[in-house]
Amino acid sequence: MNVSQGAVHPVEAPPLQTEGAPNVPLPRVRMKDLQGMPGTVAGLVLRVSQFLFAIVALSVMATTSDFPSVTAFCYLVAAAGLQSLWSLVLAILDAYALLVGRRLQNPRVVSLFAVGDGVTSTLTFAAACASAGITVLIGNDLGACGKNHCTEFETATAMAFLSWFAALPSFLLNFWSLASR
Repeated sequence: MNVSQGAVHPVEAPPLQTEGAPNVPLPRVRMKDLQGMPGTVAGLVLRVSQFLFAIVALSVMATTSDFPSVTAFCYLVAAAGLQSLWSLVLAILDAYALLVGRRLQNPRVVSLFAVGDGVTSTLTFAAACASAGITVLIGNDLGACGKNHCTEFETATAMAFLSWFAALPSFLLNFWSLASR
């Protein structure tokens, strides 16, 4: 399977329209290497930031002693773990594509990226929302921050939201690229 193609291609000039010629539609021109897409520097930056935020959320939440007692916090650990693995694999793939000068614009690869980004970003967002709700319940409604690790819960939840915020542009750009084919 040909995963990528060379980064440099000659481009032909479109034919000029003259007044007497019939209106023939010109071929569509698409932006191939939009920053943030797989195989670009901005795409690598997005993947690394997704990975870092997810790994911080995972490690902060997993180091608290009472996170297993709340299902939403366990869900956050699972979603952050999946997000960090997915982002790490794609960051390595982006770095490889940048090093060898290849583009990752194969329709099958882009559809895999779009589906994977959609699933992981949805799971991360849902886990962050659930954890935020429980954190507000513990801190504001029950007033039980003295007995719990509210600061760690809030930090892990904020890092999960930041990981989702970094994953969202990757998903939208991959989905847009897939839909524009």
